Amino acid sequence: MRRDEWDATDAPDAADATGPGTGAAPTRLDGHRLVPLATALLQDDGLILHWSEDAEALLGWTAEEAVGSHAARLLSADGERPEVLELFARIMSGKGWSGVFPVRHRDGHTVELEFRTYPIAGPGGTLLLLATASDFAALHRVEADLAVLDGIFGQSPIGMAVYDTDLRYVRLNESLARMNGVPVADHLGRRISSVLPGINSAEIEQTMKQVLVTGRPVVDARSHGRVPGDPRRDRAWSASYFRLEDSTGRVFGVCSSIIDVTERFQAEARAARAQERLTTIAEATARIGTTLDLQRTAEELIEAVVPRFADFATVDLLETVLRGAEPTPIPEDRSVQLRAVAVGESYETGLVHAVDTVGEVSEYAPERSYTQCLRSGRPLLRSRVDEEVLRGLVASPDRVGPGLAAGIHSYLMLPVTARGMVLGGAEFIRMRNPEPFTASDVALAEELVARTALAIDNARLYRRERETALTLQRSLLPQEIHRTLGLEIAYRYLPSSVTSEVGGDWFDVVPLSCGRVALVVGDVMGHGIRAAATMGQLRTVARTLATLDMPPEQVLTRLDETASGIGEGQFATCICAVYDPLEHTLQVASAGHLPPVRVSPDGTSRRVEMPPGVPLGVGGVAFESVEYGLPEGGMVALYTDGLVERRGQDLDEGIDLLARTLSGPGRTLEESCDAVLGALVSGGSDDDIAMIMARVLPLPADRVATLPLSGGGRLPGKARRFTRSTLAGWGLSALSDYAELLVSELVTNALLHADAPRRLRLFRDRVLTVEVADAGGQTPQLRPFAEQDEGGRGMFLVSELAQRWGSRLTKDGKVVWAELELPFGAG
Repeated sequence: MRRDEWDATDAPDAADATGPGTGAAPTRLDGHRLVPLATALLQDDGLILHWSEDAEALLGWTAEEAVGSHAARLLSADGERPEVLELFARIMSGKGWSGVFPVRHRDGHTVELEFRTYPIAGPGGTLLLLATASDFAALHRVEADLAVLDGIFGQSPIGMAVYDTDLRYVRLNESLARMNGVPVADHLGRRISSVLPGINSAEIEQTMKQVLVTGRPVVDARSHGRVPGDPRRDRAWSASYFRLEDSTGRVFGVCSSIIDVTERFQAEARAARAQERLTTIAEATARIGTTLDLQRTAEELIEAVVPRFADFATVDLLETVLRGAEPTPIPEDRSVQLRAVAVGESYETGLVHAVDTVGEVSEYAPERSYTQCLRSGRPLLRSRVDEEVLRGLVASPDRVGPGLAAGIHSYLMLPVTARGMVLGGAEFIRMRNPEPFTASDVALAEELVARTALAIDNARLYRRERETALTLQRSLLPQEIHRTLGLEIAYRYLPSSVTSEVGGDWFDVVPLSCGRVALVVGDVMGHGIRAAATMGQLRTVARTLATLDMPPEQVLTRLDETASGIGEGQFATCICAVYDPLEHTLQVASAGHLPPVRVSPDGTSRRVEMPPGVPLGVGGVAFESVEYGLPEGGMVALYTDGLVERRGQDLDEGIDLLARTLSGPGRTLEESCDAVLGALVSGGSDDDIAMIMARVLPLPADRVATLPLSGGGRLPGKARRFTRSTLAGWGLSALSDYAELLVSELVTNALLHADAPRRLRLFRDRVLTVEVADAGGQTPQLRPFAEQDEGGRGMFLVSELAQRWGSRLTKDGKVVWAELELPFGAG
């Protein structure tokens, strides 16, 4: 049989010993290791079969070095070996032996070990020796420590206890047993919550868990409640906790020392309460109502009373009030719905399972105490709370258990009343604080809640005004952004997060002829209804001017005149950009507005350098436009200053951050908008924000057809044939007759009046557009003609056939265009 084939757990006599198969078998005190216990298993010839981890720790020899070696050679010097072999023979003869014997350590020094030996029967009747050993000096130190501990536990007037890692009592002294009114034996093996259900055991055990985990002692931890030894009176204790661990750092429990501080605690509490009330009122006066935000005002009340006045507090408001309705008296026969607006606690009370979370709505029946309190407008005080009282307070029976488990012992509720109308209710609860609410507490709470109620009502009124203003603002902004061929558009509008007045920021996307689109962003200086009205007028004028095919600088010139005519002191910044999807160009003009940010297809971004212009309303200054290419995959962003301007920060820093955020490929346009807002306005903005982003998309080949009008031949006939074949390929043959006639008239008009027609282009989007470019600078006009006149009918015919027509000047001439409505389903 090989030495590694035998497991000591198979030995018939090993049941009461520490078997070698178990590795390191510790000596234990109350279930926890204090002194390492080495184990070894030897053959009858002294050959080592097993060597435990504790043996390695005590003597330095590893299991690989020890197993297979003779114990006498490994563990004794040459001169001591005869004595060792004689002792081994006597043990193996069945006599057994226990005692102290010196053993050689791996590094050469001698270790005094206290041995216990057990001859046992192995497989096949072989005789084996199981030996256990501990450091003799360490054992005597433990015995001395235990003697000291017994003295402290037996003679100390202070309550003392030892708990295991599951927080069960392992040992306690008579002083603590008398303090609790429970015999020592009834503590052992049980947790505090089981032995003393009348105190704040959950909080105590949480403190002990922290000590176990962190190792940091806790001194003067206060606890309170009632114990079996004094069941009719609340008491208070001061406890200190520290972690118990052995020399190796292994944790095996917590120790506590406890003294009764009831009288001192009550005296301190009475003196502190008077000072606390004065301080609370002074601080709450400065803290409550600092904003016009309804929820923040409720939170300010919570912050003022927790933990000074209550361990737990909530503010609930009537659902009808939060929906914007005026508060009304609560009918006698109707339930009430309240929404939790603010909740606060001084520590992890566990009470969150017994109350509404913020935003949750609960309904209270007409007969509930809470409802009756709201209806009467008078405080509801329950100095002592038990299960029966709690059932009458909570919204549903399933919240009674969590409330009792959290340790609720005193409750106070006050209606939140302003201008004679009830808005909701405020609850105050005590658990750790052992003092019940009193009449003086009610007076203090009434003063605090009255201040809060007035601030909440002001916030409610301002919220209603703000929502009205925002509704007005949004009604003046575009309600729908039409799809634009060759251009993906995303936009954002965010009202100011701090002001209750409406702002004057706006944006617009205006479809133009021949697939072009105008992007307009503006910002009226100031806030209020006047700014909104100015914004609405300027946006309407800008849209009208853009649809007249005016270039951006002319649009701004006319807008400047409009702003000057609105009234003195009405200024606005504006930027107008016109994108041509056929030429892939963007023409931009600015009136004192921030520059656009341009992103190339490879993801690099930079601001567009352009003439800044002056704000609209200044007057007397000409505007300029710049034109640059915007290739497929390129992007441009227009925005108002609310996006990039922050107090204490240079404006260029905000623009640079915007450019960096937009750089890099891989994001959709909507994701880019979200990324920008996340990077620049995560904490809110003092001003409104309007933003448009546009990215160039591939233009489908079946949407555009171009015919150069140059060379000899009859150009009108050539143009008609091109139009007919193109429309047939697009499945629009039904429009061929009308389109051919329009093309013929436009080309003929260019030949007669411009001498140099350059190009015919057909463009299919929401409508079919026919455009003819020529070198002339004079735009066609409708003029009256007599029946005998041979000319003058061409543009009149175009006007009659087309759904819409017009012309615009270009840098090398002009373009005359006409639109035909597409057949149903042909878009």
